[in-house]
Amino acid sequence: MEQHFDVIIIGGGAAGLTAGIYLSRAKMKTLILNDGTIGGQMILTHQIANYPGIENISGYELANNMKKQALSFGCQIKNSIKITDMNLTDYIKSITVNGKETYTANAVIIAAGGRSRMVGAPGEERLKGKGISYCATCDGDFFQDKEIIVVGGGNSALEEAVSLTKYASKVTIVHQFDHFQALSHYVDEAKANSKIDFIMESKITEFIGEEKLEAVKIQNQKSSETEIQKIDGVFIFIGYIPNTERFSGILELNKFNEIVVDNLMVTNIPGVFAAGDCVSKRYRQITTAVADGTIAALSASEYVNNIKITNSELATD
Repeated sequence: MEQHFDVIIIGGGAAGLTAGIYLSRAKMKTLILNDGTIGGQMILTHQIANYPGIENISGYELANNMKKQALSFGCQIKNSIKITDMNLTDYIKSITVNGKETYTANAVIIAAGGRSRMVGAPGEERLKGKGISYCATCDGDFFQDKEIIVVGGGNSALEEAVSLTKYASKVTIVHQFDHFQALSHYVDEAKANSKIDFIMESKITEFIGEEKLEAVKIQNQKSSETEIQKIDGVFIFIGYIPNTERFSGILELNKFNEIVVDNLMVTNIPGVFAAGDCVSKRYRQITTAVADGTIAALSASEYVNNIKITNSELATD
C-alpha cells in the first residue's frame, strides 16, 4: 500500500464512505482509516425507510453498498485500526496507526462519528452486553417473548421500540420528560402499538443483577419515589457522544465537543475538514452525514488540486 495519499479520511461511517466515493471517483488517491466496523452508526439501524430513492434497506446493507462503491473507484480502506499518533498542523499531514504504520496526505477529512450515550446509573457498565444493549438490530432477537425497557424519547428510541415489538412480548418506554422529542409520526406509531407502555417523567437509577440484568430501579422525577421492576432487558437510545477526544487541543471544538466547521466543512486548520456526526450541527441523519461527506470531499479535492497547481508552477519556474 502506498504511504502517501491525496486525502486521508478518518472514519468509515456514512460521511466517511461518501467522501471516499467522491474523492476516489475524482481520481484522488484516498485512504479511509476506520477503527471499528465499516458503516459506523448506520449498521445499528434495523430499517431505513427515509433514504431518498430507496424504499427500504437495512443499515448494514446500505453501509456495505457504500463500501463496495468506494472500493470500486479505487478508494483504499483499512479497518479495525488504532490511531496512535498524528500531526494535522503541518503542511503534509501524517497519521500513524497501530504504532508502526505511518501514512501522509495533503488533506485530511475527519468523519469520526459518535457513540451511544450511557444512562450513567450504577450497574450499567458491569451489565453491558448482559441484558443492557444500545443496538436493537444487534440484540433484538435475543429477547424473543421477553419483557424489555427502552430508554429515551427521541426518534431513535421510539422507532427502535416499535421495531423491538417484533421480538418482545412487551416494551416499556421510560422517558425523563412528560413529552417526547421525536417527530409526531414516530410518537403516533409507538402509541398505536398495543405492545408498548410508557413510564414518563422517570429515569432508571440502578441496574440490578449479578451475572445478567434482572431488574431496574426507576425513580419518578416529580415525586422522587422509586420502584424496582423486574425486566429481561434494557435498550438505551438517549443520544450520542462525538468521537472527538483525540482532537481536543488540536481542532476547535464547541461546548459539546463537536468539531466547529464552516459551510464548506473547513476546520480551523488548513487542509483539515470534518463531516458527519462529529461536527457541530442540529440534525443528525444518514442523509445529512452523506451531504457533509460530499461537501467535505469537494472542498478537500479543491484544496489538493490547488496544492498540485502551485507545486507545478513552482517546478516550471
